[in-house]
Amino acid sequence: MNGNRFGRLFQVTTFGESHGKAMGCTVSGCPAGLELSESDVQKDLDRRKPGQSMITTSRGEPDDVTINSGVQDGYTTGTPIGMVIQNKDARSGKYEPFITAPRPSHGDFTYSAKFGTRNWGGGGRSSARETVNWVAAGAIAKKLLALEGIELKAHVNQIGDVSAPDVSFEEMLEHSEENDVRCAHPETAAEMQELIERYQDEGDSIGGSVYFQARGVPAGLGAPRFDSLSARLGQAMMAIPAATAFEFGLGREAREWTGKDRNDDWEFGEDDDPTPVENDHGGIQGGISSGEPIYGEVTLHAPTSIPKEQQTVDWETGEVVDDAQVIGRHDPVLPPRGVPVVEAMLALTLVDFMLLSGRINPDRVDGEPGRYDTEYHPSNPRNE
Repeated sequence: MNGNRFGRLFQVTTFGESHGKAMGCTVSGCPAGLELSESDVQKDLDRRKPGQSMITTSRGEPDDVTINSGVQDGYTTGTPIGMVIQNKDARSGKYEPFITAPRPSHGDFTYSAKFGTRNWGGGGRSSARETVNWVAAGAIAKKLLALEGIELKAHVNQIGDVSAPDVSFEEMLEHSEENDVRCAHPETAAEMQELIERYQDEGDSIGGSVYFQARGVPAGLGAPRFDSLSARLGQAMMAIPAATAFEFGLGREAREWTGKDRNDDWEFGEDDDPTPVENDHGGIQGGISSGEPIYGEVTLHAPTSIPKEQQTVDWETGEVVDDAQVIGRHDPVLPPRGVPVVEAMLALTLVDFMLLSGRINPDRVDGEPGRYDTEYHPSNPRNE
C-alpha cells in the first residue's frame, strides 16, 4: 500500500490504524536547530483529539505524543523526527457485524475490493484517526513557518445551512477556540451548536466547511502546472477524509463573475513593488503565490457512521440487511475537529514550498545564534 508519504523536501510518512496499537509518523527534512518539545506538538493534538466536547466522539484517547528521535537537548538535529501516539481506548466489538457487510459510504467495500482484506476494527487505515499523524507533523511545520513570519489559522464557517459571516484574521485568532464548534463568530457558533445537537439527537449527522487563511507568505512560491501551489494545496486538502470540495479565492463563486470584475488591478505598494488592489485570487496567481494572504475553504461531508438504520448487503450470506446500524462512538459533525487538520495540511504544503524555494535553509534554521556553528554544539564534549 503506497500513498503514505506527503511532501517533497519536508516529507511526512505515517503509519497506524484506528484500532491498532499506535499511530505515528516520521518527519524527514526538518532543518537542524529548531527548538522543539513534545508540548509544542501536544497543543495541536489536544485540539484534534476525541472526547473534547459533547459534539465529538466519546472515544477516550489522550493522544499523548512521544518524540523518539530527531531531537536532542530541545533542538532538532536535522535527522528524521519519529513521533508515536498510542491508541488507548479502541473497542472493536461494535464493528463485528460489518466484517462481511460494508458500512454505507465507508471505505469497507473499496478497501476489500482492492486488497482482498482489510482491518475492519474502526475502519483501520481508512479511519480519520490517521489524521492525528498529520496534525503532529503540522505542528512542526507551523514552528518553522513562524520563524519566517508566516501565520495561519482556520475556523468553521458553515454547518449544514448555517453560515458564518466573513470574519477577520484577528477574529479567527481571538474567537475560534472559544466555543466547541470552533467558529470565530460567536452568535453563529451558537446556532451551529444547536443544529448539530438536533441531528445528534436524531441519530444522524451533518456536514460543513472549514475556512483557512495564511498571512506573511512571500511571493514566488509554487511552479506552473502540476507543481503549482494551488494544485499541491488541493491535493493536501482533498486527502483529508470526508473532503468533497476545495476552493481558494473566489472559489465556486468565480463562475458568476465577469473577467473585468474578478481581475485584480495592480498598483505600487509601499516597497514600490506591484501589488494587487484586491485579493479575489486568494493569494495565488498562475499557480504561484502573489504575496497576498492565501485563503480558501474545505467542504467535509457528514460523518457516515450513524446509528440511524441503513441498508447494506452481506457478501458472505448473500442477504440484504435493511436495519444496519453503526453503533459506536462517532462524531455527529467533522469540521470542529477538522480545523487543526486543515491547518496542518496548509502548514505542511507551505513549509515544503518554502524549503523548495530556498527561503528556509534545508540544513539548519537561524535559531539561537551560533548554536550549531563549530564553536558550539550540544553533543560536543568540549562544551561541557
